[in-house]
Amino acid sequence: MRLTVRTNLAMRALMTCAINAPETVRRADIARLCNGSEAHFGLVVNKLAQAGFIETLRGRGGGIRLARPPDEITVGQVFRVFEAGVPFAECFAGGENLCPIKGACRLRGTLGRALEAFYRELDDVTLAELTCGNDPLAALLLATAEPA
Repeated sequence: MRLTVRTNLAMRALMTCAINAPETVRRADIARLCNGSEAHFGLVVNKLAQAGFIETLRGRGGGIRLARPPDEITVGQVFRVFEAGVPFAECFAGGENLCPIKGACRLRGTLGRALEAFYRELDDVTLAELTCGNDPLAALLLATAEPA
């Protein structure tokens, strides 16, 4: 299994917001700190805001910040938002499933159970667990830090 770039960037953005809380962080700073393009982060930020993970603030002193405490955001929630539109395998693609053995294949059920187990594990990990007390991560993601 390979995660999409957007899921990876979403987690980086959320970790950056958590490390810098309660301050807002500019999109440009997140892109710089997380080694991504501002344009790509723009798409990710919009989706994170729509899902209620972050809030965006316009104007002077604007930026983004967490919309709720980091212990209320699980990795599983974030992954579901960003990975939901990407079928795990062809047999999960609905009407686009052209697999010639789909009517007799038992692998789909096994893969489905494995995917649910994967998400259950991620549901047990909060953003707070990834960031609180993680001094090496804070050193990398503090918005006031200079580029490496």
